[in-house]
Amino acid sequence: MYSKSFEIRWSDLDANRHLANSAFINFMSHTRMGFLTENGFGQKELSHYNLGPIVFYEHIYYFREIFAGKPVRVTLELKGLSEDGMFFEFVHKIYDYKGRHCADCEMMGSWIDLEERKLTVLPDELYEKISHTPRSEDFRILTKEDTRKFGKKPKDLSPEEFEKLEYAK
Repeated sequence: MYSKSFEIRWSDLDANRHLANSAFINFMSHTRMGFLTENGFGQKELSHYNLGPIVFYEHIYYFREIFAGKPVRVTLELKGLSEDGMFFEFVHKIYDYKGRHCADCEMMGSWIDLEERKLTVLPDELYEKISHTPRSEDFRILTKEDTRKFGKKPKDLSPEEFEKLEYAK
């Protein structure tokens, strides 16, 4: 299992003097990017294939508060991967300095072709690398339907609805 340690900085705290939601997200993102970079998905490789990772969602489940003064450890495991590598899901666990489980996060993402601005499959070389990522106990093969399991769809505002927002104060 991959992991990274983080010192809790003053700027990581919120008004309640515990670790802020945004800090959890930043620590997990840093852990993912560290893992990807160390495993052949660095800027050079992604630039070669004109790829970028995108996030569909991050669901965080909080169990314990985390306070300043002691480090935390964030882990990463592969929870799901589509057969073509287009979709991936990571699970992060956050532990305090005593090893107490403080939070979980499930994040799902994909790869975007930075020129076409469309989702794309992974090239074979990169798929081979990501397929060897340590897997969670509940690992599964992802499909496009998994990306829509929450039923969320965008609903744009009409110009009139948008205009009303400007004046609603």
